[in-house]
Amino acid sequence: MTVRSGTHPPDLVAPAERIAVAFARVLRGAGVATPVSSVVSFTEALGAVGVDVRDRVYWAARATLARRPEDVEPFDRAFRVFFDGAEPDPGRSEPDPPVTITLAVDSDDDGADAGDAEPAEDETLELRFSVAEVLRHRNFADYDRHELAEAHRWMSRLRVTGSPRRSRRLTGSSRRTRRPDLRRTVRAAVRTRGDPVRQFYRDRTTKHRRLVLLLDVSGSMEPYARALLRFVHAAVAGRRRVEAFALGTRLTRITRELGSHDPDLALARAADRVLDWSGGTRLGDGVARFNDEWGVRGMARGADVVILSDGWDRGDPDQLAEQMERLQRVAHRVIWVNPLKVSPGYAPLARGMAAALPYVDAFVEGHSLDALDRLTEVLNRA
Repeated sequence: MTVRSGTHPPDLVAPAERIAVAFARVLRGAGVATPVSSVVSFTEALGAVGVDVRDRVYWAARATLARRPEDVEPFDRAFRVFFDGAEPDPGRSEPDPPVTITLAVDSDDDGADAGDAEPAEDETLELRFSVAEVLRHRNFADYDRHELAEAHRWMSRLRVTGSPRRSRRLTGSSRRTRRPDLRRTVRAAVRTRGDPVRQFYRDRTTKHRRLVLLLDVSGSMEPYARALLRFVHAAVAGRRRVEAFALGTRLTRITRELGSHDPDLALARAADRVLDWSGGTRLGDGVARFNDEWGVRGMARGADVVILSDGWDRGDPDQLAEQMERLQRVAHRVIWVNPLKVSPGYAPLARGMAAALPYVDAFVEGHSLDALDRLTEVLNRA
């Protein structure tokens, strides 16, 4: 196979994976140690630089496969034989055995019959790729229906516990504190004829703060709302003291609908409950109603409040600023999740976003699985 500048030889029409694996086989025959991780890196490099320019292919292979100085000389010989069609060394006349390339995709479920398959007679190199890793950094707006279903399965493994706080309740402690446990100390002294040989202590326990999630379901959030709704369901179904609301032209409480552990049933019930899905947005009215009916009355006091919205608002920005200030005064933290934050050159110039941002404790992304993973870490952080 000869690579010429500006040409596309027929032999190189094969996918980059096959070229990388075949050349790695030649390198191993030349005595160059070539682990699978280097082959994967070479495959990615070929996908970036292409296979039609010799110098690009050479340096992509050299940078990923020749890891030691002593590997350069046998690497050059193998490259000339494989890509330029040069004659191999006379001492090596036996052709390499064929290599079968298998591209496997890992699913979320562990296959029970994976180890029962009959081994192939020829040598097989299997490259495994995780679907979740492929989709991890992709924007939710670019998902198709099958990829969204895969992302939903991945979100079911998220554990949104919320940040811990000190409780007023006292419990037995294994360390010395300023609060002696007289009852346990006296009970232990009875067994030693009244001598308090061992002293016991009490300390305050920790409990998780209430978590409140307000999801914007307006038309501008359509590419992200259904993926984020699955994240909200994972939070509601995963622990107690979680409240969920849909925020559009009105405010709809959907905690009960998302309480089912069956995600399909929960999402269907929530979709039926929300009447203004993909409509307009009145963030100020929605936050005002939440403050008046639930938040200031106790639901948001000392809680972590998460607003998942792109900040586009048809209402009065001054009203939103006033209500966000009220919410910040009673909440422990106000976290705003904006899927558009990752966009190149993004600035919070939308009226709603600009009005709310001064009263937000954390402004994070929410466009991908990786962003939701980082959001979970923020929520679980003390």
